[in-house]
Amino acid sequence: MARAAMTPSAAHALADAEPTPFWLADPGRPAARPALVGDETCDLLVVGGGYSGLWTALIAKERDPQRDVVLVEGAEIGWAASGRNGGFCAASLTHGLGNGLARWPGELATLEELGIRNLDAIEEAVARYDIDCAFERTGEIDIATEPHQIAELKEFAEDAAGIGLDRHTFLDEDELRAQVDSPTFRAGLWDRDGVAMINPARLAWGLKRACLGLGVRIYERTPATDLASDGVGMAVRTPYGRVFARHVALGTNAFPSLVKRIRPYIVPVYDHALMTEPLSDEQLAAIGWKNRQGLSDSNNHFHYFRITEDNRILWGGYDIVYRYGGGVRAEYDHHPATYEKLARHFFRCFPQLEGLRFTHTWGGAIDTCSRFSAFFGTAHAGRVAYAAGYTGLGVGSTRFGAEVMLDLLSGERTERTQLEMVRSKPLPFPPEPLRWAGIGITQWSMTQADTRGGRRNLWLKAMDKVGLGFDS
Repeated sequence: MARAAMTPSAAHALADAEPTPFWLADPGRPAARPALVGDETCDLLVVGGGYSGLWTALIAKERDPQRDVVLVEGAEIGWAASGRNGGFCAASLTHGLGNGLARWPGELATLEELGIRNLDAIEEAVARYDIDCAFERTGEIDIATEPHQIAELKEFAEDAAGIGLDRHTFLDEDELRAQVDSPTFRAGLWDRDGVAMINPARLAWGLKRACLGLGVRIYERTPATDLASDGVGMAVRTPYGRVFARHVALGTNAFPSLVKRIRPYIVPVYDHALMTEPLSDEQLAAIGWKNRQGLSDSNNHFHYFRITEDNRILWGGYDIVYRYGGGVRAEYDHHPATYEKLARHFFRCFPQLEGLRFTHTWGGAIDTCSRFSAFFGTAHAGRVAYAAGYTGLGVGSTRFGAEVMLDLLSGERTERTQLEMVRSKPLPFPPEPLRWAGIGITQWSMTQADTRGGRRNLWLKAMDKVGLGFDS
């Protein structure tokens, strides 16, 4: 199929955009810590300097200030998914209520309560450690852009009320467009308290500063290349040294795990985003958005969008780009065809912003798994713990995953470790070329469902039945 021609407004808007993540271009980006040279010993080694690893190191020191904690990061703190995402910090631990109802209906009320407590704890940590990350708990509106999605949102609201959640408000077209005005909007469901907007890179850098303040030793530009048992502990090799630790927590997510048996559970997919220049007062007035909620539409191939503290619009999503073989490489970060498509869609959603320009374009890898939400486990006789598979909703839930990993390493039976969600695993993805073919068929089927009133074909129904899915 021929690619749609880029409209003049989209071409003009993208003409001067810098191909770099907006958040990481912040002049306040801290200098990287030195790499590890030689050998280190510690009680706990954390591998990975994104949210997963940072929260694990921080909470480990909060639980036991005497615990000796080392964190190693292959590049720089927050440079990967933690510094490239849309800045939606959600309470959901299950990739949304619908996915949670489908997979863990009996414990969903507990999972939702734990999720809200987790988001509260993030807000408290941001205040306690004075992290300047533009935290705004404004909620998120799921938007219907097609008639069939209106009924789906109403059903979603009923399901939420059925488990005692009262934070969701259904908005008809007029009510929704009074919040944010687009001719494509038909209805919405506002989760008023379950999502916060943040500056994601500044959150990661603030967590780094907090970890250092509590005595965590952080080594950047220090990839962990090998993991092996060493007596009663573990040894992790790096390019210029080793770390000997009693316990290891792995927060590597989309990157190949040091525990090789869990690699088939993760597929790295690429998501992309655009950032506009700051809106003028007149442009803001044209679209409303006074309450600054995060927004996403309800298609299978969906857009997510939010407004920043300096009144730019981040517009991302839609395409889910998978590369044959599942590699994570810098050259995969950019996908001009997706940028063009996103720009066209932006001006279809907000025609009143014609003439607005994009300043940044970027992409990054997401650690998707077949159930769309994190899975957990241990290896090497309980001395190694891992959490992975957050599928694009890890900004908030990685803190919960850190708590789970630390619980598992301690051997404690906690409310978290007894959850079916924590004790179970998703289905692994098949090997290539079946993986490539299956993802391609699923992508095509999702597009067809979006254009056929949400009706899912036999392929998607079969995937639903066995619990195998693909999302970002």
